[in-house]
Amino acid sequence: MEDFYYHDDEDFNFTDGYDYNYEHSICDKEEVRSFAGVFLPVIYALVLVVGLAGNALVVVVYTSKLRLRTLTDVCILNLAISDLLLLFTLPFWAADAVHGWMLGSGACKLTSFLYSTNFSCGMLLLACISVDRYRAVAHNTMGRTGTSPQVRRQWLLVCVVLWAVASFLGLPELIFSTVKHSHHRIACTAIYPHSMARPAKAALELLEVILRFVLPFLVMVVCYCWVGRALSQAAGVRRDRKWRALRVLLAVVAVFVLTQLPYNVVKLCRAMDIIYILVTDCEVSKGLDRALQVTESLALAHACINPLLYAFIGSSFRGHVLKVVKRLGQRLGRHPAPVNQEPAVEIALNARTQTQSQSGSEDQDTSTFTI
Repeated sequence: MEDFYYHDDEDFNFTDGYDYNYEHSICDKEEVRSFAGVFLPVIYALVLVVGLAGNALVVVVYTSKLRLRTLTDVCILNLAISDLLLLFTLPFWAADAVHGWMLGSGACKLTSFLYSTNFSCGMLLLACISVDRYRAVAHNTMGRTGTSPQVRRQWLLVCVVLWAVASFLGLPELIFSTVKHSHHRIACTAIYPHSMARPAKAALELLEVILRFVLPFLVMVVCYCWVGRALSQAAGVRRDRKWRALRVLLAVVAVFVLTQLPYNVVKLCRAMDIIYILVTDCEVSKGLDRALQVTESLALAHACINPLLYAFIGSSFRGHVLKVVKRLGQRLGRHPAPVNQEPAVEIALNARTQTQSQSGSEDQDTSTFTI
């Protein structure tokens, strides 16, 4: 959880470590604390309710009825689990914004670690999904299931690596987060030793920006541009179906940028301020504090949107949910009216060999890209 500039110039009771809040506080921040005490609990409650409903349904469906046929399915399941773990930390941060931290240093470290790790893991999983879609199109394997033990071991290895990298990014929070007492509140915040100084703290901020935003964004853009090019050139597919498929890809990238870019821009400004001490005006400092609160809340909204983009938007997933609802209705003695399910957007990707091309054979190796 990002620590805000809550500490004023009278806090001289914690001088054995490097506290970004203390070092960069240039005026009283009571207005910022009051704003956070009202804004953050409301936003966190909304994100928690919506996110729990969507991600819990994804986990239930994928773990019970829907067979994991591709690496994308595995990543979507892990993404939902990661989002749930992230969401479970929000009530603690909402209480912290209102009353201060009341749960002790151990809970502070664990909650901070879970928040940072699962935030990072979600971003890395989004990049992994785009890579898997690119590989499927590039190697013409869309629609083929990987059920062999070797393939499943590869999926497991990919997920382990992603979780390990995310846990590595969360280690600083686990190590340095602690409970800090001041005259106006008790805060759970990261206190860095003087030996690390500003460059190390700035390096951590920049590393998070790179691995949480820049790298996933570049991977998504490159992979989805290639996939979009393949879809647009797919033969024998109506233009409206191509456009529907391309709209999905554009929506995925657009939502990622809209929710993550503002937050990472603020984090970049924060890193520059750590290094060069750029913020010297009280109002500018307060504005940066509020910007960090608002943009981080916007970034958290991605946990609510992920199920919509990566699960519910898929016709196969929607169809399975409808079957579960229908089965439940029959068990309750009700017979709901049939639901007209929108067909999946399926793009046939042809891979004609050179021999087939020369012979003019119509027997082609085709695969299907479904959105």
